[in-house]
Amino acid sequence: MKELETCVASLGIGLSLGFIGAGGSILTIPVFVYILKKDPVSSGVYSMFVVGISSMAGSIQSIFNKLVDFKAMLTFGIPSVIGVLIARKIIFPSIPDELFYIGSFSLSKNILFMLSLSSLMFLAALRMLRPIVNKDQTAEFDEPLIILLLLQGLLVGIITGLLGIGGGFLIVPALYFLAMLPMKKAIGTALLIITANSLFSFLSSYTSMNLDWVLLIKFSVGAIIGILIGTKLSRKIPGNYLKKIFGWFILGLSFYIVYKQFFL
Repeated sequence: MKELETCVASLGIGLSLGFIGAGGSILTIPVFVYILKKDPVSSGVYSMFVVGISSMAGSIQSIFNKLVDFKAMLTFGIPSVIGVLIARKIIFPSIPDELFYIGSFSLSKNILFMLSLSSLMFLAALRMLRPIVNKDQTAEFDEPLIILLLLQGLLVGIITGLLGIGGGFLIVPALYFLAMLPMKKAIGTALLIITANSLFSFLSSYTSMNLDWVLLIKFSVGAIIGILIGTKLSRKIPGNYLKKIFGWFILGLSFYIVYKQFFL
């Protein structure tokens, strides 16, 4: 049964990345924690690899379909990678395993990790449930816009590095609202940034852990198949409809994580 659940989950993760350029890590980490019984910190490292490899497959497909804006990608992506390295090399190692105690309750790094993920999922769901405003124009890359993209790229990189997420649900809106890219081009560009963020984060973390490489490769293959299918189907299915379904799904999952942490 676990093999079937893993296969379905990996395909679903790839499909979500292919459809809307987001959701890969948000789904991957709970799967590794609750289905495959990995601890939250190592689950974040597994997630980085799976999301990085599957996003690479999707971004290559997007490049061939001319759905990547390389100027926006570099403006956002370079500070994002710097943020990942700051998070993994400086911030993450300085966080103690046990943060503080309140009576019999102990806030550990693992609990903080899952609660932070749940909060981000909740905010992402609210953003995804908002109606999409159609845009066809492209913004001029003037100085204020470049500064905003640089700062948001750095912030997303830090969040990516700390929580082991791709950050697509933060990157796509930034490219859509700040760089004013059309939705499909924002998704294609985001996949390339997610690839860089996830793989840099993974390479800076995996050497200190004993990873199950067979499981990792199997899971990644399923996610790659899912993202290739997802990017093709996304051309035929209205993006607003897909975003609403996914938004409600991750909203429920965010509450489920809190329930698992405090009530089970």
